[in-house]
Amino acid sequence: MSKASQNEEVRSITVLLKARLSKKRFTHSVNVARAAFALAERWGADPQKAYLAGLLHDCCKELPFPEQEELMRGGPFVVSDVEWRCKPVWHGIAAASFMHAELGISDMEILGAARWHTVGRANMTRLEEIVYMADLISADRTYRDVDRFRKMAQNDLDKALLCAFEYAVESVLKKETPLPVSTVEAYNFYLAKIARRSEEKSEGKTKTAERRKNT
Repeated sequence: MSKASQNEEVRSITVLLKARLSKKRFTHSVNVARAAFALAERWGADPQKAYLAGLLHDCCKELPFPEQEELMRGGPFVVSDVEWRCKPVWHGIAAASFMHAELGISDMEILGAARWHTVGRANMTRLEEIVYMADLISADRTYRDVDRFRKMAQNDLDKALLCAFEYAVESVLKKETPLPVSTVEAYNFYLAKIARRSEEKSEGKTKTAERRKNT
């Protein structure tokens, strides 16, 4: 798709969302799109895909749950048993289904970024990671740790994601609501990834010290 076609697609979707969403939800969606674009530039993902996925990630959040459920059942993604019992996460899966069925978006990377933005998963694609973080750090967010997450997302995306999933797990536990398995798996994945990085760094320092000693 040419850049002009991409820009036209974004314009038409923006018009659709402005009519479809409340002012607050529309503003949040645009802010997430902008944050995702910036993170994509920082971390080597496709900024245009990031903007589009960020713009659409909440396109079904304000639909009644029966409508979200209908979209989910007809969509391209498997829904876990725990997710079916946790309605607040439905809108991400419903969004991916809506994007696929109603907007004709077939790029699984973009669809996956919308699908996983509420629960995350282990070994996410870079675009999925970016939209997940962009949703947490968008300009309209004002929760206590948001500035810390914004700085981390610019400096070390893996650490930012680990802290984000820790935050998500703690939030769910406090609410005493079902915790999707994929969220736990995501936390464990990034915890292990950071640990491997630390071990590799330590091994590298040891080898460097040994080389210096032998020269």
